[in-house]
Amino acid sequence: MSTFDNAGVYLQNASSASSTLPHDLSNMSIAHKSPPVSHNASRPFDYRTTYAPVAAPSAVSAVAGDAQSHRPPSKSHSISSVDSLASVSSNAPSTPTHDVDDVCFDMAPIPKPVRNSSDAYHDQIGKRPPSGPLHADAAPAPTPATTKTNTHAAAAVAPAAAPSESMLRNEKHKNAISFRVGNKYKVCEIIGEGAYGVVCSAIHRATGQKVAIKKIQPFEHQMFALRTLRELKLLRFFQECDVSENIISILDIIKPSTYEAFTEVYLVQELMETDLHRVIRTQELSDDHCQYFTYQTLRALKPMHCADVIHRDLKPSNVLLNANCDLKVCDFGLARSVLTADQDTGFMTEYVATRWYRAPEIMLTFKQYTKAIDVWAVGCILAEMHTGRPLFPGRDYHQQLSLILDVLGTPTLEEFQNINSRRSRDYIRTMPLRKRRDFRTLFPKASPEAIDFLQKTLTFDPRNRLTVEECLQHPYLSAYHDPDDEPGAPRLDPDFFYFDMQKESITKEDLRKELWYQVQEFQPLLR
Repeated sequence: MSTFDNAGVYLQNASSASSTLPHDLSNMSIAHKSPPVSHNASRPFDYRTTYAPVAAPSAVSAVAGDAQSHRPPSKSHSISSVDSLASVSSNAPSTPTHDVDDVCFDMAPIPKPVRNSSDAYHDQIGKRPPSGPLHADAAPAPTPATTKTNTHAAAAVAPAAAPSESMLRNEKHKNAISFRVGNKYKVCEIIGEGAYGVVCSAIHRATGQKVAIKKIQPFEHQMFALRTLRELKLLRFFQECDVSENIISILDIIKPSTYEAFTEVYLVQELMETDLHRVIRTQELSDDHCQYFTYQTLRALKPMHCADVIHRDLKPSNVLLNANCDLKVCDFGLARSVLTADQDTGFMTEYVATRWYRAPEIMLTFKQYTKAIDVWAVGCILAEMHTGRPLFPGRDYHQQLSLILDVLGTPTLEEFQNINSRRSRDYIRTMPLRKRRDFRTLFPKASPEAIDFLQKTLTFDPRNRLTVEECLQHPYLSAYHDPDDEPGAPRLDPDFFYFDMQKESITKEDLRKELWYQVQEFQPLLR
């Protein structure tokens, strides 16, 4: 799991205790009834009455290996955040953990949608809610938190002069870290770190804009280079298509003076104020915020799915927010084209994202991974916003699948037969029978529209899930849905992810040359 899933945080000085969570789903248990004699629609299908029982497959063989009506608020909502992020290695096996020093700022009220007026509607959705009450003048010195990165490209330019070097102290490990970013930016302090990079907050001297700069060392491992290259190419693509309003942008890339000096990549990005993980863990959200955040997340997913791109790592910490309720999706290092995902034999080897938001077909090693993976994650995130807790907080693959079946019930015969892996089918047959949980009981404060949305995004069979466009058209989001303000993107060329299709033969030097090309072509948005 990347630590740079979030752009850094500037917060006011006000302490906030975590709100009481309305629903605890972390210890779900079901009283299993005796297996039914026959199958009908109201009872779980007992595969043991049809198939001979089998021994439970081993932990490794059974499932994939463990790499891992609108009512606007009448007043501002207090949303908690934190000012630090724990260092989490990209190999971290399970739960997202954060060092928490809770502080508070006021999040702007959700704007009331204006129907029948495209200009006014775009001002509120496309242009975002009015400027928020983050009173910087009255706040203490800003306290940044985390950052994430991605990248872009456009037309070749001459090599830059050798950048000057700034040294920052890493408070966790007490070692000095160099940032060779020149005089264009004033480097402030380290705000995050991970397995192959460190992030600092900075100020663009010419404009005074606060930014996040991520220093990446992608050439230590081929996987790091692949992830960096994916982000560079994808974010460039979405920015050039002008569909990145809800997707994190690349503002600048520090260009090395020579190819020989090209040992690091410096990405300059927007500095967002917090992420959805921090907001959920510190305060109960209103249904209005749940609707608006879900809508913006889907608005980010639409161009991805139109382009046949699967994000594959949607989770609250990859959903960035600011005090005005602006939302941007980040972390495209695991993204894939639908075409390459089908033939990517290393899919699960590199897929080390938090398992709590993984669709059941990933754990059951379906032979085809579709855009429905992202829709499942949207459902999980909405459920978490409503309850304050992750819906499926599994410790490992086996418990993850068990928690999913605790809620959805034992798969129907049709769902069971659509599992392509025989080992996975055998594993499912060894599990206790479960009845489907009533979503109205799981989410007692959710509206009927929200319940219906959750039921249609959290389906066991990916073919029965809503698509992103169907989600946007769902009554739960009718207050914000405007097909004229939800841009798509053209389909990617089949060769866009050529390096993923050639992963077995491509070398680190090949990837370095491609990254050099992408960096040199990028045209900065900050001059």
